[in-house]
Amino acid sequence: MNLDDDVWNLASKKLANEASERELAELNALLAENPQLHSQLKLMSKWWDDGEEKPADNGSALFSKIQAKIKDIEGVKAPELAAVRPVKQVKVLQRNYKTEKLQQHTPFLNSIAMIKNYLKVALRQLRKQKMYTAIKIGGFAFSIAACLLIALYIRDELSFDKSYPNAANIYRLLGHYHDGSVDEKGVDWPSVMAKVIKQDYPEVEKSGRLMPNSLFWGAGANELKRADQADNTHEEGFAYADQGLIDILNLPMVYGDPKHALSEPLSMVISKSKADKYFPGQNPVGKVMYLNNNKTKPFKIAAVMQDIPNNSHLHDFKFFITLAGVEFWNGEQATWDANNYHIYMALKPGTNIAQFNKKVNDGILKNYYIPSMTRNGDKRASRVMSLFNLMVQNVKDINLRSYDVHDGMSHGDIRFVWLFGAVAGFILVIACINFVNLSTAKSANRAKEVGLRKVVGSQRSGLIRQFLSESLLYSFFSFVLGLILAWALLPYFNTLASKSLVMPWAVWWLVPVVLAAAFLIGIVAGIYPAFYLSGFKPAEVLKGNLSAGSKSSVLRNVLVVFQFATSIILIISTVVIYNQMQYLLNKKVGFEKDQVVMIQGTNTLDNQVKPFKSELLKLSTVKSASISDFLPVSGTKRNGNQFFIEGREKIDPTVGGQFWDVDHDYLKTLGIKLVAGRDFIPDMKADSQAVIINQMMANKLGLKNPIGKKIVNYGPGKTIIGVVQDFNFNSMRDGIEPLVMHLSSSESIVSVKIKAGDVKKALDQITATWKQFAPNQPIRYTFMDERFASMYADVQRMGRIFTSFAVLAIIIACLGLFALAAFMAEQRSKEIGIRKVLGATVGNITTMLSVNFVKLVFVAIVVATPIAYYAMTQWLQDFTYRVQLSWWMFALAGVVAIMIALVTVSYQSIKAALMNPVKSLKAE
Repeated sequence: MNLDDDVWNLASKKLANEASERELAELNALLAENPQLHSQLKLMSKWWDDGEEKPADNGSALFSKIQAKIKDIEGVKAPELAAVRPVKQVKVLQRNYKTEKLQQHTPFLNSIAMIKNYLKVALRQLRKQKMYTAIKIGGFAFSIAACLLIALYIRDELSFDKSYPNAANIYRLLGHYHDGSVDEKGVDWPSVMAKVIKQDYPEVEKSGRLMPNSLFWGAGANELKRADQADNTHEEGFAYADQGLIDILNLPMVYGDPKHALSEPLSMVISKSKADKYFPGQNPVGKVMYLNNNKTKPFKIAAVMQDIPNNSHLHDFKFFITLAGVEFWNGEQATWDANNYHIYMALKPGTNIAQFNKKVNDGILKNYYIPSMTRNGDKRASRVMSLFNLMVQNVKDINLRSYDVHDGMSHGDIRFVWLFGAVAGFILVIACINFVNLSTAKSANRAKEVGLRKVVGSQRSGLIRQFLSESLLYSFFSFVLGLILAWALLPYFNTLASKSLVMPWAVWWLVPVVLAAAFLIGIVAGIYPAFYLSGFKPAEVLKGNLSAGSKSSVLRNVLVVFQFATSIILIISTVVIYNQMQYLLNKKVGFEKDQVVMIQGTNTLDNQVKPFKSELLKLSTVKSASISDFLPVSGTKRNGNQFFIEGREKIDPTVGGQFWDVDHDYLKTLGIKLVAGRDFIPDMKADSQAVIINQMMANKLGLKNPIGKKIVNYGPGKTIIGVVQDFNFNSMRDGIEPLVMHLSSSESIVSVKIKAGDVKKALDQITATWKQFAPNQPIRYTFMDERFASMYADVQRMGRIFTSFAVLAIIIACLGLFALAAFMAEQRSKEIGIRKVLGATVGNITTMLSVNFVKLVFVAIVVATPIAYYAMTQWLQDFTYRVQLSWWMFALAGVVAIMIALVTVSYQSIKAALMNPVKSLKAE
C-alpha cells in the first residue's frame, strides 16, 4: 500500500465538492511532493468520469456514478474482466518507473510515511467527534486509573515478607483444631516448643520465639521514658522475643551486635525511628529506659534495628524485649499446659515440607502433648490425633493466607487480592466494551469512507491498520490521563485500603509496562471494530444498505448487558455489606457501650489507681467506674483457660473459656445483666475466691443450677456466686465463648460511665482529675463505642471500596449508554421526524428510544442476581451473626440500575424528540 489513504480521502472530497480550502491546500501539497500519485489520480478521475464533465454542485450524482461503475464491474464475467485487465495494464505502464523503482528501494521511508498518515487521519477523527472521543478516552482513563491503583495494592500485598534473606526457608508453626462445630487455627504454643523442635528434628537449623500477648506485663502497649527524664510517652508495638528470632529473620541492625542483641536479661532492641525519637543524633546502645514507671526493671538498649518494613507481618513491632531470664510464673518455661508463644524456625534447604509436617505432627503429639494431657486427666488425650494437626507455614504466606488464623496480627487476605483483581478486570472490560460499542455503532458514519477508500485502491489490511492506529491512539491518550488520575486519586485510595502506597515514578519498569499495556489494550479493544469496519463492501455501502444494520446489534446488546450486570453485582454487594455493617453496630450485644470512656495507661499510677477511681466517682458527671483491662472490645486483654467442675477433673472433658480479672463495679459500669445469683460485694473477703460466669459457661459445664457450685482451672476451686446474660466480647464473626470473671487486679484501663448530657464537661473534669495523679503523663482515652466500631473497620473499608467501584463501574457504563443513545437518536432522526409529523408526542418518542435499553437492563438484572446472591452468601459465612439476604436488596439494586439507565438515555431521547422534524427530514 503506497502513500495513498490521505490523498484518496482528500481527493474524494474534492471530487464531491466537499473539501474545505485547508483540505484543498493539503491535497495540492501532497501531490506536489508525490508526482506519481498525481498521475494515478488523473487516471482514476478519468476512469470515474468516462470523459464526462464533473457535476458542478451535486456531489451525490458523483457517488451515484461511482456506484453504477462498481455495479458494472461486479457484473462483468470472468472472460470479460480478463479482457479488461490488459487495457488497465497498458495504462499502468504510463507510470513513473523511476519513482516507483526508488520507492521499492525505500520501504522503510514508505512505512514511516504510512504510519504518519495513519496518525494524521486518527487525530482528525478524534477532533471531528469530540463527544465520542471524550467518552472513549474518559471511560478508558477512569478504568485504567482504577486498574493501576488496584495493581499497586496487589503488588504491595504480594510483596509481604519477601525481604528476609532466607525467606524461602523460614516458617512458623501452625495448629489446626477441629472438633464438631469448632474449627480453629492458631499459632500459640508452649515456650518449650522452640527447644524441642530444634533438638528433635534435624531439618530445623534454627528456632526462635515471639511472645506478643498483652496479657503479660511489657507486651502490647506501654508508657515509656528515658531513665534520665520524667515524662512518659505512650508507645505501642512491644513484644517479647529471643535471640533465635533475630537470627532467623536476620534483622539488619543500625547499632549494636546482631548476634547478641537479645542474649542478655533486661535487654531490648528498638527500631531506628524510635531511637531517633528518644535519642536524636545519638547511638542509644547501653542507654536505659523504663516501662510503666517500673524502676525495678531497667531495660538496657542492646541494639537498634532498621524499622521493619510495612510489607512485613511484623511491621507493627517497634520494640523487642528479651526473653532471656524471663519466667512469667514458676515452671512457665517448661510446661506444656500454657500456649503463649509464636514459634519460628529456619529449615534446611530442600526439606520436603509435606513429610516434615507429618513427622512433626506425629512426633510432637505422641511424645509430648498426649502424655501431658493424660497426666492432667484431659479426656481428649485418647483422640487428640484426630482432633489436632501441626503444620508449618512459610513466612511469605503469612500475610495473605492467615485470614482464618488467630494470631492477633493485622494482615491481608488472598481472597481480597483475587476479588480486587477481578473488579479491576471487570472495570477494564467495561471500558473496552464502550470502545467496541461506540466504534461499531458509528459504522454507518464511517461506511462511505471505507467504501470510497476501497474504490480508490485501499486494501483491507491497510484499513485494519488504520483503525488499529486509531484504537492505539485512544489507548495512549487514555493511559496518560489514567496515570494522572491514579496519582490524583491515590490519597483517597490509600484511605480506602488502609495503605501507604506511592506512585512508582522512579522505577525503571513503569514506562515500559505502561507502553506495553497501552499497546495491548489498544489492540484488544480495537481488533474487532477494525475487522468489522474494514469488511464493508463498496457496493453495499454506496447503496446505503448499512445504515439500518447499524441501528441494532446482538453483540452490542450482549456487551451492554455485561456492563450493567457487573454494575448491578457491585450495587447489590454494596447494599448487603452496608446492611451487615449496620447490623453489627446496632445489634444488642449484651452490654452498654455508649457513654463509656476508657482511660488507658492507668497502670503507671501504681498504688494510686484505686484512689484515682474514687476521685472520679465524686465527679458530678460520672455515674460509675471500673478498674479492668479485660473489656468486650478489641485491643484489650484476653486469657484463655481450661475449666472443670470440682471433683470431676478426671471424668469430664475440659471446657475452654476466658478467665477475666474485674472489680466489683464492672457489671454496673458496663450494664451487664445478672440472670442468677449476685454481684461481687466489696467488703466480702470470701468473694476473692468467688466467680461470676456467663450462661454459655454454665451450659458447657452442664450446670442447670450453677450457684454455689465450684469450678477449677489449675488451682483451688472457686465458688460460682452469679450468672450473667451472654454478651458479645469478641468480634461477631465468632460466637459467644464461655466466660469466668473473678475479683483481681488488672489496672491498665479504668472505664468510666458518664451521665448523658454535657460530654465536654465530663471529659474536662476527668482530665483535671488525671493531672492531679499523673502530671508528667498526658491522659489517653477512647470511647468504648468507637473502639467497638473499630472492630469492624475492615467491613467498613470493604463497604467503601465496593461503593467506590460500583460508582466507577456505573459511570463508565453510563458513558457508553449515553453515547449509544445519542447515536441511536441520530440514526433514527428521519423516523422521529416522520412520527412527529404524523402526530407522535414527546412521550411517545422518548419511550420508543428508551424501551430497548430498559429491556437490556432487565436482562442484566436477571443475569446478575444469582451471581450476587452466591457471592454475598459466601461472604456472610464469615459472620456468626449476620443479616439475611432479602428480596428487597436485589430489587433495590435493580431499580437503581433501571433509573440510572433511564436518566442516561432519556436526556438524548427527549433531546431528539424535541428536535424540529423539518430539520431531520430536510437533512435526509
